[in-house]
Amino acid sequence: MPDMPPIERINKAEKLVQATGAKIHHGDDRAFYRSIGDFIQMPDDRFFNGSSEARRSQDYYAILLHELTHWTSPDKHLGRELGKRFGDEAYAMEELIAELGSAFLCAELGFTQKPRDDHASYIANWLQVLKDDKKAIFTATARASEAATFIRRHNKSPT
Repeated sequence: MPDMPPIERINKAEKLVQATGAKIHHGDDRAFYRSIGDFIQMPDDRFFNGSSEARRSQDYYAILLHELTHWTSPDKHLGRELGKRFGDEAYAMEELIAELGSAFLCAELGFTQKPRDDHASYIANWLQVLKDDKKAIFTATARASEAATFIRRHNKSPT
């Protein structure tokens, strides 16, 4: 990957994220939340290759807010089950919650999310969960709203 300038940090998004106290590590090539160690791993800035600096920044924060929504799942926060492996129902539901949570927070911050390539692997799992449980979308939306509220509650200033 070509060298790119660092992601431009957006003050209102940084304040929202930092106010949570979540541990965030940067490096490597992928994003994830690790419950063991209770931290968020974000990829190097060079992996965000949007069409402009603003786009790169928005992509970065959309992914960070997705992982921050996962961060709300442990019992010490909101107590959601993360799932054990890709494809199981709890995992698919948690991914849907995290994506909705990120969408809610991005909208509040005035960011536009673009579809990510890795979503294709999740869509079939999301569709299966939604097909198996007609109330799943309402449950996922409610849990995502709870997560977004939990994240916002840490922030002392309006976003």
